[in-house]
Amino acid sequence: MNHITRYLARPVALAAAGLLLLLGPSGCSTAARVGVTNDFDHAVNFRAFKTWAWYPQQPKDAEGGPAKGYESFLDKRMRASVTAELTAKGLTEVAANAAPDIYVAYSARVEDKQQVSPYNNGMGYPYGYGYGGYYGRGYSPVTQYKAGTVVIDIVDARRKELAWRGTGQAQVNQNTIDEAETHRIVNGILSTYPPQDNNARR
Repeated sequence: MNHITRYLARPVALAAAGLLLLLGPSGCSTAARVGVTNDFDHAVNFRAFKTWAWYPQQPKDAEGGPAKGYESFLDKRMRASVTAELTAKGLTEVAANAAPDIYVAYSARVEDKQQVSPYNNGMGYPYGYGYGGYYGRGYSPVTQYKAGTVVIDIVDARRKELAWRGTGQAQVNQNTIDEAETHRIVNGILSTYPPQDNNARR
């Protein structure tokens, strides 16, 4: 493409920016954003919750733990990250049989995902001019990547009902969610707890 780029007076920075648009999620995951959503029971006064414990029937994570006397690395990372975040919010962890205000459970998995990117010709133009010919032909490359998804549930222990659920997803580098990625995703999810628009008062 050298004979083409010689006739295009565009800074190198534009070409680099175009390449980043093309790459999309294949960039470094440590800088990737965490997509976070949550839902909650608007009748719950979350400010009344002071103590928490892990849900007694915590489901297995994507790596098979907790199971039969050992915990997976992901389970250890999840428990450490959730504990740190809830402690920072002023909640105290207690034993599951000590009548906590809330139970906390999580699920985590890594999935193969695809992203369809708009056509980019590698020269700083993310789309064609629309006049036909070379620049008018649309093309949508598909980028493969891995996404780590974490769901955190907060259960009202007294009512035994789900009170809040937060979900976070981010690109990861491998088939598991490493320590830094776990902390980043959990931090993103629990940054939305307690819900700021909750108006319940009891």
